[in-house]
Amino acid sequence: MGDTILKTKKLTKKYGKDFAVNNVDLELKQGDIYGLVGKNGAGKTTILRMISGLSIPTSGDLELFNETSKAGLNNSRSKIGCMIETPSFHKYLSAKKNLEYYRLQRGVVEKECVDEAIKMVGLEDAGKKKFKNFSLGMKQRLGLALAIMTSPDLLILDEPTNGLDPTGIIELRELLLRFNKERNTTIIISSHILSELSQLANTYGFINKGEFVEQISAKDLEEKCRRHLLIKVDDTSKATVIIENKLGSMEYEVLNRNEIRLYQHIDTPEIVSETLINNGIRLFSINNSGLNLEEYFVNLIGGNKHD
Repeated sequence: MGDTILKTKKLTKKYGKDFAVNNVDLELKQGDIYGLVGKNGAGKTTILRMISGLSIPTSGDLELFNETSKAGLNNSRSKIGCMIETPSFHKYLSAKKNLEYYRLQRGVVEKECVDEAIKMVGLEDAGKKKFKNFSLGMKQRLGLALAIMTSPDLLILDEPTNGLDPTGIIELRELLLRFNKERNTTIIISSHILSELSQLANTYGFINKGEFVEQISAKDLEEKCRRHLLIKVDDTSKATVIIENKLGSMEYEVLNRNEIRLYQHIDTPEIVSETLINNGIRLFSINNSGLNLEEYFVNLIGGNKHD
């Protein structure tokens, strides 16, 4: 596990009397791909803007690459590449000339970084086409090219799949995984396409109405969402003995005095129920269970309610 490169404590942003973000504690380790999960308006973009320096926190602490002072944070942000909302590009310049403008503005010496970034995001064929004539997907690609142009240690991406077709989404995923693996680039990414995020992230932060609900590793989340039989009985102590001795199953979890999660025999619940009943167990119910990322998130924030 890598060193902590980003940490927030009670990070808060208010607009008037309203909290956009309230007391968020977030921790990001080197090499992580961190998925920031929340509905539109939950506060994801505000968090990313505060981390990148585009917005000033109302209160709370922010530590970035072991720096906490204003000067230290500003210096640390030189190690960040970010794409938050649509970047400001010159509408009459091509992709290459736009990146060249930012290369010179930022004092980047290596000229080859422009062509490399354009190639990595698949904009080689854009040629001299002006930015004002780009599709939304092309604009997203150019924004990503700008974010990765300087090979940042930390890459911050806010809804980067917006405007991308299915092929573009797959290419983006492969690009981010390659960056993470080959360059050890740490990535924090927000997305409403949770099925896609689940193929990238190794850590998740769930946010709802400006507040963090949970931070969890992908491994622990997978365990929580793992398919199982949820069994309700009168006596879990006796039931587990039967599960072990009669069904030969050791992969189970006792939740309380009446509930068991059984991770085997998922496709044959009738055998499990028959075995339990025939051995004197009072069986109240047995159901297939297990969640995907979307279902887990909906349950976590209190069901599929409309604000």
